[in-house]
Amino acid sequence: MNQLFEQIHGKLVVSCQALPEEPLHSPFIMGKMAYAALLGGAAGIRANSVEDIQEIKLRVTLPIIGIIKQVYGDCPVFITPTMAEVDALCEEGVDLIAMDATDRERPDGSTIGELFPQIREKYPNQLFMADCSTYEEGLQAAELGFDCVGTTLSGYTEVTKGRVLPDFELASKLVQTLNVPVIAEGGISSPEELRRMFDLGVYSAVVGSAITRPMEITQRFLKALE
Repeated sequence: MNQLFEQIHGKLVVSCQALPEEPLHSPFIMGKMAYAALLGGAAGIRANSVEDIQEIKLRVTLPIIGIIKQVYGDCPVFITPTMAEVDALCEEGVDLIAMDATDRERPDGSTIGELFPQIREKYPNQLFMADCSTYEEGLQAAELGFDCVGTTLSGYTEVTKGRVLPDFELASKLVQTLNVPVIAEGGISSPEELRRMFDLGVYSAVVGSAITRPMEITQRFLKALE
């Protein structure tokens, strides 16, 4: 098993991201977030954009799951959607590259089934994580040669809208079927939910908003007062 996977096995990865419209959007702040996560015991960091990743690397030596969120027109696929983003992340050097592995059409008109073999051929030694929304997408991703499969996009695609998160059912089915690591991600908002994911047998888990997005955390507390 690759060293990266040994480092995150049974442990927590913290997602440190802030989009341009969010108050904490800044490589400097994301670097501090990652350092705080390290001090708290995180085993890895998930980060968006080359700028944030460069800053985070200055602050921590934890393995990094890198993505580039890039919107192309009205295409719903925006997590590392094309070869251009993969090229940029490979050039920067991240331990694991995550990308949308749903069956939706990508900005260049291709499907993940068409694009990923080209990526794998170009970068045979790079590790890749498949951000999936359904069981079928997870199966396909493993068959295509992704190194691990995440539940990241459950609830965020047209076919999974309204699904209760975190998606314990999806995680459980993937764990029972796949022979690659299954990473729980998406909607894990409490320590109890995280514990339950590991009890189901996931290899590792990513938590973002519940730890690193104070605006969303504040809104969640206020909802309880409504």
